[in-house]
Amino acid sequence: MQTDLGLGGNQLNYITTAWTCGYVIGQIPSNMLITRIQPSIWIPAMELIWSVLTMLLATSKNFTHLLVIRFFVGLAESTFYPGIQYVIGSWYKPDELGKRACIFHTTSAIGPMFSGFLQAGAYAGLNDRYGIAGWKWLFIIDGIITIPIAILGFVIMPNLPHNTNPSFLYTPEQLAMGRRRMEEVGRRPPSKYTWRKIKGFFKTWHWYTLVPLYVLFNNGSNPSTSMIFWLQSFNTPGHTVFTISQINVYPMGMNAMQVVTTLVWAWWSDAVEARWPPMIFAGLWGAVTCTVLATTTLYGNVALRWVFYYFTTVTGGLSGLIMAWANELCGEDNEKRSFVVASCNMFAYVFQAWLPIVLFPQVEQPRVEKGTIATIFINLAMIGFALLTLAFQTRDLRRARRRCRQEAVAEQDIEGIEAEGLEDEELEDKTRDAERAVAIQVLPS
Repeated sequence: MQTDLGLGGNQLNYITTAWTCGYVIGQIPSNMLITRIQPSIWIPAMELIWSVLTMLLATSKNFTHLLVIRFFVGLAESTFYPGIQYVIGSWYKPDELGKRACIFHTTSAIGPMFSGFLQAGAYAGLNDRYGIAGWKWLFIIDGIITIPIAILGFVIMPNLPHNTNPSFLYTPEQLAMGRRRMEEVGRRPPSKYTWRKIKGFFKTWHWYTLVPLYVLFNNGSNPSTSMIFWLQSFNTPGHTVFTISQINVYPMGMNAMQVVTTLVWAWWSDAVEARWPPMIFAGLWGAVTCTVLATTTLYGNVALRWVFYYFTTVTGGLSGLIMAWANELCGEDNEKRSFVVASCNMFAYVFQAWLPIVLFPQVEQPRVEKGTIATIFINLAMIGFALLTLAFQTRDLRRARRRCRQEAVAEQDIEGIEAEGLEDEELEDKTRDAERAVAIQVLPS
């Protein structure tokens, strides 16, 4: 592609940036829309558009064509991850949600394990077939294999519990059970948008702890990018230690590690119905891993360094847990829940667009000491925001229990007053006192 289109300088970086801009811009508007438009229509439709745009990349004649199309590819793709996490959070209870969110997230680690082989095979077998370059075939194949999946989405994907219609997949009884289950955990259906509601998104602590928590998690495994450079560094002119195939395959152990740890964190979190314990454990594990990589030599103990490169992705599976936590903590306001989920992923990519380039420049690979040390503190900061989120959650639960107790006492007082048959004036005084007790506990504190 680089040769055919005459790309040079930083143009490849600009093409990546164009995709990132589209992906970032589209996430919040898309997640706001699916509180109004049926997700079973919106998300598959965007996947179809993504497929068409991806195939159009094969028709690109120059840098400008690539730049524009990649922007719109990112815009179409922005609907998917936060949208699916929001929909998952609309159906499952706390002891189920972590597993579902994390199983979905494992595809981000499993996909690259297969796509590399698929791309290599497609390029080798189709390059210049019918006069079409191999890189163009890759875009065409990506688009073609996505179309049937998008069409299937129109058929099988649910909407939200309140607007999914009965079908051969979902009976009225199952849908009623789904609505009842969400009522039991306080996860409310969509309501009317108002400026007061939108401003309210920023008047509670949720956005200010969950978004930084997600951004920090998303940058906690960047040392994993160094392994492929480390393997390449063994090769010298005239002496090959690792073949190109080995250099591409061996780092896939990091993807396998991410899949395994993601599932462990998910089952552990759901079992204890708490999101923070795996975050603390994975954050500490990640910090120790970066400490070892930063303080040991590149070639002193190859086996040790190899293993610790595999450990760099142990925090990679926390995305589903943070999304599950956001769905649970913001469940009382559907629109706010959708906004916070999209904000987490959006700001993660805002930082991912530049922070790894600053901390892990290619010219410093594979050592990148400053980036590896910085990641120690990123993991520790992630732990700090997880504990801060837990502290606010605990405070809110304590306040809610206190309100419930006060309401129960107030109701008992009123019932007791009515049973006593007191004089009207005394009855009015005691009732006013009881009502004041209830009013006090709902005032902002």
